[in-house]
Amino acid sequence: MLKRASVSGALASLSLSMLMPSLDTSIANVALPTLAHVFGASFQAVQWVVLAYLLAIATLTVSVGRLGDIIGRRRLLLAGIGLFTGASLLCGVAPTLGLLVTARAVQGIGAAVMMALTVALVRDTVPDEHTGGAMGLLGTMSAIGTTLGPSLGGVLIAGLGWRVIFLVNVPLGLLNLVLARRYLSVDRREAKTDRPGFDHLGTVLMALTLAAYAMAMTMGSGHFGPLNMTLLAATVAGVGLFTLAESSAASPLIPMTMLRNRVLSASLAMSALVSAVMMTTLVVGPFYLSRVLGLSTALVGIVMSAGPLVAALSGVPGGRIVDRLGAPRVTLVGLITMSAGCVTLSVMPTTLGISGYIAPVVFVSAGYALFQAANNTAVMTNIRSDQRGVIAGLLTLSRNLGLITGASVMGAVFALGSAATSITSAPPEAVAAGMRTTFAVAALLIIASLALVTALRTDVTRLDKRS
Repeated sequence: MLKRASVSGALASLSLSMLMPSLDTSIANVALPTLAHVFGASFQAVQWVVLAYLLAIATLTVSVGRLGDIIGRRRLLLAGIGLFTGASLLCGVAPTLGLLVTARAVQGIGAAVMMALTVALVRDTVPDEHTGGAMGLLGTMSAIGTTLGPSLGGVLIAGLGWRVIFLVNVPLGLLNLVLARRYLSVDRREAKTDRPGFDHLGTVLMALTLAAYAMAMTMGSGHFGPLNMTLLAATVAGVGLFTLAESSAASPLIPMTMLRNRVLSASLAMSALVSAVMMTTLVVGPFYLSRVLGLSTALVGIVMSAGPLVAALSGVPGGRIVDRLGAPRVTLVGLITMSAGCVTLSVMPTTLGISGYIAPVVFVSAGYALFQAANNTAVMTNIRSDQRGVIAGLLTLSRNLGLITGASVMGAVFALGSAATSITSAPPEAVAAGMRTTFAVAALLIIASLALVTALRTDVTRLDKRS
């Protein structure tokens, strides 16, 4: 554990390590029209600038978390920051679209390292009684990065060109390297004979399985066809092969006994469900605001930033509430708050206008911030030091899979609920009906998460009585 005087510097490094990859999750989206024009490419081609980055993160977070447990989390984080910074430079000077996509994939590898190990390093950085506050701070940095990306990207592209949205990471990365080297505690050296081995077969199988799932959920331009079905079948086969490999591995990437831990399994499931609901606001919101309320593109962007802004402002206070009241109580409060917002959106009349939309979205976003701080704290508090990296990677993975699934599945629910052949040309009343249906389903997902929490608390109570 670091001395108190060094904690602030270490948290500054961890905050940057969460902010930078979160920023690049959203900053490139606004550049897609510009990139299509500059490189003379189709939208489907330039979309891989975003997809390559997300796929790298989704497929590698658990593996790099496990690798950090083996070779040292600080050492690997420094390598991840360096890789992310170098890849950002390559993105900024890329002469062709192919090289840009390749550099973005490499940047995603660095981002996976940073996002997975940042959460794990909190337990090595701050005292136990302040873990919730630190988790809340990281949640705030993630929300700020996601919120700031589109607006900052638009300003930079308009003033200095598209290359600057990637080059801005270079000075941030260099600063982060200095802070990490100076303030993060040095990894304890262990004899090579004491180190667990790295599960190469499990790592490859997991990466291929997750890549198949992510592409099944994102390819096809909104149409679920034979290619998507084939990729889903490959995903199912991959899960079976991965489980078989892990059961016989000497040092498995994910010990199957770990997933038998009800608290961990339930927390991962809830993280995926809640993230899918948050993605719903980003998928449905623009169509409702523009097609039903008739807002301009600029005003849609401003209204859409309300949710991430509330999540950013709620992160640190939420973490402190977790430190005071405990993770289980705050988890319940967060989920109940989210469900109230979703139910309100599912019955909201269009006559309430912008305020009628923003108010429940604020509830959903604030509840999400509380849930994230509480859930991450509950998972990371009582685990062995040599498992922090892989479990932090699982948390990041569950969130990313929830976002990917939410974008695909909840988008399909929205289209079905509107009963229109094309959502872009559907009449306002159809779009409004689709939104209400989608958030009714979102409310059911949150209720399922509440059921998991209730079941967990019941199990814990029974165990306490037996003991």
